[in-house]
Amino acid sequence: MSLLTGSANAVKYTLFGFNLIFLITGIILIAVGAGVGAVYTGYKLFLAGKFFSIPTFLIVIGSFIIIISFFGCWGALKENYCLVLSFSVMLAIIFILELAAGISGYVLRNDASDLIKTSLTYSLNEYNSINPNATTKLWDDIQDEFECCGVTSYNDWITAFPNGDLPISCCNVHVGAVGTFTCNNAQSSVADRHKVGCLDGFSGYISAHAVSLGAAGVVIAILQFFGVIFACYIAREIKIRNGITGFM
Repeated sequence: MSLLTGSANAVKYTLFGFNLIFLITGIILIAVGAGVGAVYTGYKLFLAGKFFSIPTFLIVIGSFIIIISFFGCWGALKENYCLVLSFSVMLAIIFILELAAGISGYVLRNDASDLIKTSLTYSLNEYNSINPNATTKLWDDIQDEFECCGVTSYNDWITAFPNGDLPISCCNVHVGAVGTFTCNNAQSSVADRHKVGCLDGFSGYISAHAVSLGAAGVVIAILQFFGVIFACYIAREIKIRNGITGFM
């Protein structure tokens, strides 16, 4: 038989409902973290380690949310003071961690351009057209995908190609082109050469995903804040009706 009546009993079932939502948010966090992590992995040569720490952090938090949501559901239905109190404490900790992850996502967005510029500039000399390596492929993929050339402009390639040549990916190869195609600094290549550097487009793409990490962390943290309030209220009501003193 339920020990709670009136508003407390209503809040109990509201808390149970919130726990079902928490279960879903845990899955969402895992999905967002895994999705953004997969995107970052494709460009891992040009990204600092901190780009991968936040997606991993969200995946871990999401896993914990799924686990502790069962504490909340069972504790609310059974009106078990210890379970509800434990749930409140764990949810408060998760709230703080999610808020920290969300803020970190927005901070990472602001730092993305500088971090990526350093990585791109450093990797220019690792581009090898004779024996293509992972850096060669990634540069070609980025310049094709974002229709760009170099870090801030095509002139950045002068450090790797003093003779003025450019990677073919710096130019638009016409459909049906046959024979040798040359992409270089010469005036004849101006019409075909990508006009912008890769920094703005690429860093903007990476930053947008960092924002999605921050938004997911902050929005779900706000939602869980209300869960902490509900859980604390239920724990207090159960404690009063059971005549429990202290924390146990």
